[in-house]
Amino acid sequence: MASKLSFIPGIADIPLPLVKFPKHPQTLSLFPLELSSGYASFKSVSSSFAMGKSSSSSSSSVVHAVQEDVVQSPSSDSPNTPPASSKLVLVVGGTGGVGQLIVASLLSRNIKSRLLLRDPEKAATLFGIQDDEDTLKVFKGDTRNPEDLDPSIFEGVTHVICCTGTTAFPSKRWDGDNTPERVDWEGVRNLVSALPSSLKRLILVSSVGVTKSNELPWSIMNLFGVLKYKKMGEDFVRKSGLPFTIIRPGRLTDGPYTSYDLNTLLQATAGQRRAVLIGQGDKLVGEVSRLVVAEACIQALDIEFTEGKTYEINSVEGDGPGSDQQKWRELFKAVQAV
Repeated sequence: MASKLSFIPGIADIPLPLVKFPKHPQTLSLFPLELSSGYASFKSVSSSFAMGKSSSSSSSSVVHAVQEDVVQSPSSDSPNTPPASSKLVLVVGGTGGVGQLIVASLLSRNIKSRLLLRDPEKAATLFGIQDDEDTLKVFKGDTRNPEDLDPSIFEGVTHVICCTGTTAFPSKRWDGDNTPERVDWEGVRNLVSALPSSLKRLILVSSVGVTKSNELPWSIMNLFGVLKYKKMGEDFVRKSGLPFTIIRPGRLTDGPYTSYDLNTLLQATAGQRRAVLIGQGDKLVGEVSRLVVAEACIQALDIEFTEGKTYEINSVEGDGPGSDQQKWRELFKAVQAV
């Protein structure tokens, strides 16, 4: 009896052409972007943008999130604006479907960020111009090219979130040698090799099913090696000696929000799929909102016991943890206790 495939690995969402880059980061000038405020699972903030130069566990379980609270991020002129964080987060793949939500959320939390992008001008459309030029700096580079990963990119960086990827099957997004082998394996290897030993945490977004690439139905998804190369990237991270957390999403839903600005990104919601399921052992199968994946990456940065761990993540209908750190701690902690 025929079966219907209803999952896709957690891959990135923006096809970018291969272009030739200089060996050192370039500075590009961007246009201002006027934004307004609005509410979603958190409130949008006034924002602009500046360019700068410069083990997987054997256990398996699923944990439901508790009641989600609506969290408001006040506008920049509010006395309740979040205090500046001591973190400096580099997001690699920051204009992809998950990456752009991560960047928008970091900005709303007043966390200084850097982006490594093949096409930095895409960041202007999404994130505008920051009042403080140190808030968001963008470096032009391609993880597939080791010479692009100049040490100046990583100066002062405390945390890295890597959410690069491509399509599982041949498509226009493979143009310019943008294949799973080049992106999910070679790109991750090159990035990890260039990171400083002082890094406090590396978050790698991978995919469910990477340990089952020879089993149906995952073997169909892996016909062109996407799961194999993601697993190779994971293994390189584990052997790097860097503090890491690996997030394996199910099939990605909600978005990608590829044509929106920061204000629209901050209004994005996970619809009714806000309850979070977390597993270990690569036994979790299903779908997950891109917003949930983005929040999981940010939360894992500050949860000490997620270091050195791999988690699968899905979302289902129901209330979830929103951006409440304590609720996320309970979710991650519960799955380890099973």
